[in-house]
Amino acid sequence: MVHLSCSDFLPSFLLLRLTLLILLVSSKTKGLVKLPADVSVPAVFVFGDSVVDTGNNNNRTTSFARSNFPPYGRDFQGGIPTGRFSNGKVPSDLIVEELGIKELLPAYLKPNLQSSDLITGVCFASGGSGYDPLTSILESSMPLTGQVDLLKEYIGKLKELVGENRAKFILANSLFVVVAGSSDISNTYRTRSLLYDLPAYTDLLVNSASNFLTEINELGARRIAVFSAPPIGCLPFQRTVGGGIERRCAERPNNLAQLFNTKLSKEVDSLNRNFPNSRNVFINVYDPLLDIITNYQKYGYRVGDTGCCGTGRIEVAILCNSFHPTESVYKRLINPILQKYLYQFK
Repeated sequence: MVHLSCSDFLPSFLLLRLTLLILLVSSKTKGLVKLPADVSVPAVFVFGDSVVDTGNNNNRTTSFARSNFPPYGRDFQGGIPTGRFSNGKVPSDLIVEELGIKELLPAYLKPNLQSSDLITGVCFASGGSGYDPLTSILESSMPLTGQVDLLKEYIGKLKELVGENRAKFILANSLFVVVAGSSDISNTYRTRSLLYDLPAYTDLLVNSASNFLTEINELGARRIAVFSAPPIGCLPFQRTVGGGIERRCAERPNNLAQLFNTKLSKEVDSLNRNFPNSRNVFINVYDPLLDIITNYQKYGYRVGDTGCCGTGRIEVAILCNSFHPTESVYKRLINPILQKYLYQFK
């Protein structure tokens, strides 16, 4: 005897949507951050550089800014490098985990990406990218303009999966996270400094950031978290080349980061006047990260000025990993940041 299932009576597209809904509900994690009243976040979308790249560069044969080798991923699931520039999870993962959406935020270019992942958010970031268009050229990474192109492609796929009205709802209520500027300040400015002083270069970065943020607002994003540049001068490499014999935090990169952050914060406020239905929010990560670096012993760390392999003083990229914070540091940052800023997205 043949037994009939619900699929015998449902049109295929309705069955697909029902399946996706079941997968979406079953894949949620227990959120650690309490959302403000009347705020729901169905998905998270991340743009930017290696701080938040969850594997896109691993799937781009033209990029040499990759992290598919040890010591990357040594504390990740199975100890396997996944394209995350960290020993474990990166802020992209921690944000979706804290919000109770899912445990990891997959790279959009991940092979065999599941439809359920499209609905709950993906990462478009590319290690080595920046606000300065020259940065992605020097690093062979995907520029922010390319990441916007992927967003446009994604929106088309989302509409096919859930319909146009639901797609608009997801885009309007999801959290868009933008993390860039580190590679511009740490690497590209050494080339640009022949033509740009600090004020001129920060103007270039802010103008580029404004164009990018304007475009994703126009594409339907309504909750956009724009992370500040971190204290770049405190990186092990910057300490070695610009921090003197005592390897203090280098002043020039930190001054550049602070000037950029001041201008970026004002530009983000300006965008809210241009898009009154949006909530573009500037997120200050410079100060809390500097506090962890400066007072590392207070946070339980034994070392605050050296990277995780080699000499820990200068090696980066294919040589090893002394450029990015560890998962432990990211955890200390992300939860307080979400607690502090989420109410601004109401």
